[in-house]
Amino acid sequence: MAAKDTDTAEGLHVAIIMDGNGRWASQRGWPRLFGHRRGAERAKQIVEACPDLGVSHVTLYAFSTENWKRSTEEVIGLMSLMGRVIRREAVTLQAEGVRMRFIGDRAPLDARMRNLMKWIERTSQENTRLNLTVALNYGGRDEILRAARALAQDVAAGTLAPEAIDEAQLAARLDTAGLPDPDLVIRTSGETRVSNFLLWQSAYTEYEFTPTLWPDFTPEEFSGILDRFRSRERRFGKAST
Repeated sequence: MAAKDTDTAEGLHVAIIMDGNGRWASQRGWPRLFGHRRGAERAKQIVEACPDLGVSHVTLYAFSTENWKRSTEEVIGLMSLMGRVIRREAVTLQAEGVRMRFIGDRAPLDARMRNLMKWIERTSQENTRLNLTVALNYGGRDEILRAARALAQDVAAGTLAPEAIDEAQLAARLDTAGLPDPDLVIRTSGETRVSNFLLWQSAYTEYEFTPTLWPDFTPEEFSGILDRFRSRERRFGKAST
């Protein structure tokens, strides 16, 4: 397991698959992008609630490597929305002590988005109240493949012996290096798949699936899920007590 990030007081790491925006909009006869805009507003509310709920790290699955298969209109709209949200919320995040990071393959993103991501990571890096990680063009298999290639390059360069490769070496080359593994993954909308999200990091993570569509997922429901999580016995492969 990854070590706890010493920049932030220890608390839970909750990762969220924010599913159901498109269905929420379609049920109301609205364009799918309207659901994504409402989902972005909900994400802000959930992030704001995290510190008071004992959450020190929150990771949001915003755009997967598979989401490029959606319509061109939806992909362009999603990217534009994310750029606007980052710019609009930068000052608020800074004022609230939120450190923001991104995981995923940045190469396919346009230069403006990549520069915006680098800018907010740099300007928020001293913040310690909450760690917010956004998975953008992220896929768990893709992340592991990129880490494996990095290991192979180090071996080829003679800077790493093959027999020295262990879990810690691979974890250090993942996008999440330096972050704790998630304690809990929540998926909204009633789907019960992990959808290629944090595959390596979630080996002993607890899961919670809720039928609530993401735009309707309130801080109160979030709090209730955290209460149920805290009542679970986490054994990490050990026998039950």
